[in-house]
Amino acid sequence: MQKKLLKFTALAFVFWLSACSLLPEKVDETKDWSAAKLYSEARDELSGGGYDNAIKYFEKLESRYPFGTYAQQAQMEIAYAYYRQGDQPQALAAVERFIKLHPNHPNVDYMYYLRGLINFNDQLGLFDFLARQDQTERDPKAAREAFDSFKLLAERFPNSIYTKDAIARMKYLVDALAQHDVHVANYYYRRGAYLAAANRAQSAIKDYSGAPAVEEALYVMVRSYDALDLTDLRDDAQRVLKKNYPDSVFFKGGRRSKAPWWKLW
Repeated sequence: MQKKLLKFTALAFVFWLSACSLLPEKVDETKDWSAAKLYSEARDELSGGGYDNAIKYFEKLESRYPFGTYAQQAQMEIAYAYYRQGDQPQALAAVERFIKLHPNHPNVDYMYYLRGLINFNDQLGLFDFLARQDQTERDPKAAREAFDSFKLLAERFPNSIYTKDAIARMKYLVDALAQHDVHVANYYYRRGAYLAAANRAQSAIKDYSGAPAVEEALYVMVRSYDALDLTDLRDDAQRVLKKNYPDSVFFKGGRRSKAPWWKLW
């Protein structure tokens, strides 16, 4: 009985292998496409939101025609496709690869700009202070990296068509980073850590001089020093607040309204 079972199993395996060999092989429809055809199809997919197919076509283009101008363009398009797809790590990796391979490319300024955008948009919600999430739980690392990318673009390519927008976003990021420090200072104040609150507010003033959030930072310092009964430091902070912001809403118990980033330029 056991021998019959083994024989039956062996025959079944042979039939299965035969059946598999009869299945048609998957045909690569792009096999005979030219570089122009691959690029055109990839662009169509990208425009229509078919990011997976677009990336696949661009990668085929780069591997089959590695030494043409289409290959370099494909590398840039891959980074953009990953960015639009919301895949930040892959998008950043593609950008870094392009900059490393083509540091003197005529459109490398765009890649610096795209690197800034990837970090900027990835953490845009970080500074949405209308949200209810405790902002002290968020990490502003991506915002700092976005700022550094935009700054590098502005320094290396002052005449780039992307520089004006990059500078505007940098201004927003400066205030956002300052406001993050102020939020942390308020967090400390609410928990009775008045010295930590004053120090964090002072750090915001020092690191982000001129940012709108400095107004509230000064107010946090006034309250913190008052709670610590450090009257001289409190009065100094209050004088600076009154001198620089004579009509400050904080004198009336209010708060500075924060415009969304898209209204800042």
